[in-house]
Amino acid sequence: MMDNMEKVISYSSRLKLLYVEDDPDARSSTMAIFSEFFGEILTASDGLEGIEQFRNNTVDLVITDINMPRMDGLRMIKQIREINKEIPILVLSAHNESEYFMSSIKLGVEGYLLKPIDLEQFLGALDHIVEKLYLKEEASNNLNLLHQYQEVTDAGNIVSKTNPKGIITYVNDAFCEISEYSKEELIGKPHNIVRHPDNSPELFRQMWHTIKDKKEIWQGVLKNRKKSGNFYYVQTTIKPILDQNGEILEYIALRSDITDVMNPRKQLHDLIDSCMETIMVLVKIEGFEDIEKFYGHKLTQTIEEKFAHKLFDYIPKECEFERVYVLGNGEYAFAKDKKICAYKAEFIIEQLKKFQNRVNETGISLDEIDYAVSVLVSFSYGENALENAKYGMKELIETKQDFIVANDLVQKEYDKAQRNLQTLRKIKKAIESNNIICYFQPIVDNGTKEIHKYESLARLIDEEGNIVSPYFFLETAKKSKYYPMITSMVLENAFTALDRTDKKISINLSALDIEKRSSRKEIYRLLERHSQKASRVVFELLEDENVKDFEQIKAFIAQVKEMGVKIAIDDFGTGYSNFERLLDYQPDILKIDGSLIKNIETSTLSRSVVKTVVAFAKEQNIKTVAEYVENETIFHIIKDLGIDYSQGYYFGKPEVL
Repeated sequence: MMDNMEKVISYSSRLKLLYVEDDPDARSSTMAIFSEFFGEILTASDGLEGIEQFRNNTVDLVITDINMPRMDGLRMIKQIREINKEIPILVLSAHNESEYFMSSIKLGVEGYLLKPIDLEQFLGALDHIVEKLYLKEEASNNLNLLHQYQEVTDAGNIVSKTNPKGIITYVNDAFCEISEYSKEELIGKPHNIVRHPDNSPELFRQMWHTIKDKKEIWQGVLKNRKKSGNFYYVQTTIKPILDQNGEILEYIALRSDITDVMNPRKQLHDLIDSCMETIMVLVKIEGFEDIEKFYGHKLTQTIEEKFAHKLFDYIPKECEFERVYVLGNGEYAFAKDKKICAYKAEFIIEQLKKFQNRVNETGISLDEIDYAVSVLVSFSYGENALENAKYGMKELIETKQDFIVANDLVQKEYDKAQRNLQTLRKIKKAIESNNIICYFQPIVDNGTKEIHKYESLARLIDEEGNIVSPYFFLETAKKSKYYPMITSMVLENAFTALDRTDKKISINLSALDIEKRSSRKEIYRLLERHSQKASRVVFELLEDENVKDFEQIKAFIAQVKEMGVKIAIDDFGTGYSNFERLLDYQPDILKIDGSLIKNIETSTLSRSVVKTVVAFAKEQNIKTVAEYVENETIFHIIKDLGIDYSQGYYFGKPEVL
C-alpha cells in the first residue's frame, strides 16, 4: 500500500483515464466521482469507441462496463490487450454479470467495481493500481533486469522462480503457506508438484509455447493442489527473464489467490444471479460469538461444519433445497429458483418454523457431548431475496426475535437511507446558516409554582422556516460528522441564555457528548468563561445503553461538579436506569421518565414505580422532577407523592427565551 491516500490521489491526478460506459446517466454520475481523482478523462459509449480512443490517445488506466452495444467490454479488453498487455483495466460489474468473471480474469483485468460505485471499494482498487503504476515508473529507471522483475511483480504476491527446465529454484513464504509445502520440499522439484490433474494438458502446452518459444508473458487461471490434497485457484502471471542477448535465464511466476471465487458465498450469488426470483433462507447460530469464546475457535469450527450437515438433514424435504451454503461466522443459507418451487410461501414458512423448533430442541452432539444451539431464521422470496434476508437477519438480532419473513426490506432500507440523506442535507444547511437554536421549557417548584429553571431543548430551523424537533434529526446526526457541531451550537446557545435570565439552565448531554474529547474541552471552556454563573448550570445526563467508558463519565461529573455544576439523570425509571449507576454518578436531581408520569392517573403500576423512585431520592437527598405534567390532576398527584419540581405543557411549552 502507498503511505497514505493523499499520495494516491496526488499520483492519480497525473493519470489519463479511459472510461467506457453505454448508459449516459450512469456515465454522468460516475464521472462526478472519477473527476475528483484523475487529471484527464476520456469517455466512450461502447467498445468500438473505446478502442478508437485507446489507439488515438496515451491512456494510463481503463475502466469499462461489460454489456454494451456494438462491442461489449470483454471484446474491447481483448483487443486492448493485443495492443498493450500491461495497461491496468478495471471492470464495472453488476450482480447478473458473474458469468463473465472468469473470462475477464483470463484477460488480465486488475479487478471489479460493483455498480453503483462504492467509494471505499473504488479507493482500494485505485490504491492498488496507483501502487503498481508507481512501482513500474520507478523500475523503468533501473537496470534492464530489475525492470523485467518489476513487470511481473506488479501482478501478484505468491512468488516462485524456476530454471529454464522448470525446476523450482525459489519460493516465497506465501507460496509455502498456500501450498502447505516447506521450501526444502519444493526447491529442486519440478513445478508439477503443485499441479492439479483437473488442468488440461492443452493449457500447459499454450503456456510453454508463450513463455519459452515466444518469450512473452503468460497469464491465466490455474487450479493447484496442496500437500494435503485440497485445492486452490490462482491467477498466474509467468515472465521469462532474459539476459542482454535475449536468452532465457529463468522464469518468475507471481500468483493471486482467487479461491474465494469458488467459495460457497460466490456459488450462492451465482445461483441467485441465474434466477429471476429466488427463495432464500438465512440461518444463523444465535450468539455465535459467545459460543466461539466459550468453546474456542478450533472446536467452534468443528461444531459449525457438523451443524451444516445437521441443518441439511433437518430441513424439510418438501422445501426441496439441494444443498446448504456455509457462509461462515455461524451463518448458513438455503436457496432455490422460485419458479421450480411446487409449494406456496405459506407452506414453506410453516415447514421452516417446524425446522427451527426441531433444531433448537435437539442441539448438536459432538464426541458424546451435547451442545445447546438455537438458530435465527430469515426467509425471503422473489427479487432481491438475499438482500432482504440479510436485512431480516439484522432486524432479528436488533429486535431479539428469532423468525422473520423479510420481503420488501431492501426497499424500506433504501427509503430510510433517502430520508437520512435528506435529513443530513437539512442539518448541513441549518449549521451553515446558524439555524440550530435552543428553545427553553420552564421547570417549576411544586411548592410555589414559580419557575425554578429552564431546560434547553435543541431545535432546527429548516429552509422554509419550520421549527423541527430533535426527534426528527438528532439520531441521524449522531451517525454523521455534524453531531459535534450541533452539540457545540446548543452548548453556546444554552450558556448565552444565562445572560437573559437569573434562573438555572438545564442542558442535555449524551454519553457520546461526554466521551468525545472535543466536546468535553468545549464544555470546560464555556464553564470557565461563565465561571460566575456556573452554579446556575445543570447537566442532564441522558439514559444510554451505549456507554463505552463509565470511568470517563464519572471523571467528567466529578470535574464539572467542582466547577459548581449540578447533575441530573434524565428519563429515570425506564430503559437502562439502575440504582447502581445512580450511586456511581452521585446526581443532584432525578428527572422521572414522562411515560410513568403521563399514565399516573390511571396506572397503579406507574404510581408505585414513581413512589419508589421518590422514596429512594429523598433518602439520598436527591431532588426529583416530573416530566409530562400535562394537566392539573397529574400535578396534584405528583405533588402529593412528594416530587419537588414539574415540567410539562400545564406550566409552559418550549419557546424562545
